[in-house]
Amino acid sequence: MDKKKMRIMSTRPRNAETPVAYLRSWITANSVFFDRNQGQIPARKIPLSKWKLSVAGEVCQPLNLTFDQIYRLPKVIVSNTLECSGNSRSLLNKKARGNPWTIGGVGNAVWGGIWLRDLLTKAGLKEAAHHVAFEGFDKPLGSAQIKFIRSISLEKALSSTLLAYEMNGEPLPLKHGYPMRALALGWTGANCVKWLRKIMVLRQPFEGFFMDQVYRAYQKGQEPKTGAVMTGIQLKSIITQPVAGDNLPVGPVTVLGAAYAGEAAVARVDLSFDNGKSWQAASFIGPYEPYAWRQWQFVWQVPKKGEHILLARASDSEGRQQPMNATWNVLGYGNNGVREHGVIIQIV
Repeated sequence: MDKKKMRIMSTRPRNAETPVAYLRSWITANSVFFDRNQGQIPARKIPLSKWKLSVAGEVCQPLNLTFDQIYRLPKVIVSNTLECSGNSRSLLNKKARGNPWTIGGVGNAVWGGIWLRDLLTKAGLKEAAHHVAFEGFDKPLGSAQIKFIRSISLEKALSSTLLAYEMNGEPLPLKHGYPMRALALGWTGANCVKWLRKIMVLRQPFEGFFMDQVYRAYQKGQEPKTGAVMTGIQLKSIITQPVAGDNLPVGPVTVLGAAYAGEAAVARVDLSFDNGKSWQAASFIGPYEPYAWRQWQFVWQVPKKGEHILLARASDSEGRQQPMNATWNVLGYGNNGVREHGVIIQIV
């Protein structure tokens, strides 16, 4: 299945989700990895000879680095599951604003690059340094021409943020930020600016539309800027097989899915086939890596014909359990409700 078969929600900017069939693998292929954009994808790759990355702001020694200089720095290879903040928005019981993602706004890849902390150490941080902002060279859309600029805490920047130039063993694809993107491991895609060209070390969080008006969880009547900033990915489990509406015969049914917990580790996944009255533990399959999802399976011995609701509930290494119902907000961010992700099938 190629990218043309992805579910496209908008073309300008391009926003499209991964087909469910491709969520059944531990690695999500680059060609079908979900697309989330606020601006225009560059028409062509920038020549590496013309690209530079600047590091400025609250640093002792501003940097202006070529790709070759960055490529010669110590390399990091890490797996990381990336999810759109609005993934599963359309599954909420109450409508929320934004692209109608189902479960395909997520994917797992093996990324290659350098630690952001290596550049920040090279530049030297001033005492006033507390936040790090990222800016790409993509062009904004719309009459307001608002650049997509986001900042993260210095703590996150120094602990677990990658500057990625490879994705699944290949140079970063153009649509995913060639030649380099920020990757705050375990955090939502909103914190992972693509087509990177500038890093700014700041005293305070960056102020602007994409920090203050969106990517915040707020309720009706609440000022967006007072809502919680979308940072870490929420604990969540999705069912990828069977899919809603399937008609299956009585007998053993292999149930597949994936669970992820952002910066924490998924410790357990339980399934219910009786609307949450009882639960049975699924088995993990495939690799187990920090920041990456865990694939799981369960062979369900179907007892009888009729309609069945399949529920999956994840628990993490910090003792947290996925909530049975999501917490609604105006922009539908962070939907990780068990019931919202239930799958209804027919046994015939």
